[in-house]
Amino acid sequence: MSRYTGPKFKLSRRLGISLSGTGKDLKRAFPPGQHGPNSRRKISGYGLQLMEKQKLRHMYGLSEKQFHNLFVKATKIKGIAGDNFIVLLESRLDNLVYRLAFANTRAGARQLVAHGHITVNGKKVDIASYSVSVGDVIGLRERSRSMKSVKEAIESRVHLPGYIEFNESAVEGKYTRLAERAELSQEIDLQQIVEFYSR
Repeated sequence: MSRYTGPKFKLSRRLGISLSGTGKDLKRAFPPGQHGPNSRRKISGYGLQLMEKQKLRHMYGLSEKQFHNLFVKATKIKGIAGDNFIVLLESRLDNLVYRLAFANTRAGARQLVAHGHITVNGKKVDIASYSVSVGDVIGLRERSRSMKSVKEAIESRVHLPGYIEFNESAVEGKYTRLAERAELSQEIDLQQIVEFYSR
């Protein structure tokens, strides 16, 4: 299955989570459609697992194949599979560009990377799924620092994760350590996702 390109607000309402991170997509806190406000449908155990998986997949904007391959990779790393999975997701270049607030959304961050605006350790990288290592420095190319959308995104930043350091004068951020589960969204039940792929 390819990456979802349909209406984002409808998807957020169906899954019951703000995929954009702004909360604007959940102004109506019920599923879309004629019967959305009165929906009392009972969800099976499999349905709950599938929903948690879809929440996380759409939150990071991955295709089903990318998402599954990353989970398989997480299971091969020593430690708890769910925690490893989140660390791998957070280490993606497009996600860290979003966390640094070079863009307001992960989709916007992915576009910045794909269009060649982002550097890692001073070298241009245009692969959104690039896995950033601890100690790597993520920056903007010289010609990209004056972009209006980037300036507005940085000015509107409200939070910078503890695993990233931002150098305002150089307009670059350093990935100082791996993310911890407690620092990330608690709206996702990782155990349900592990069980979904363990069937």
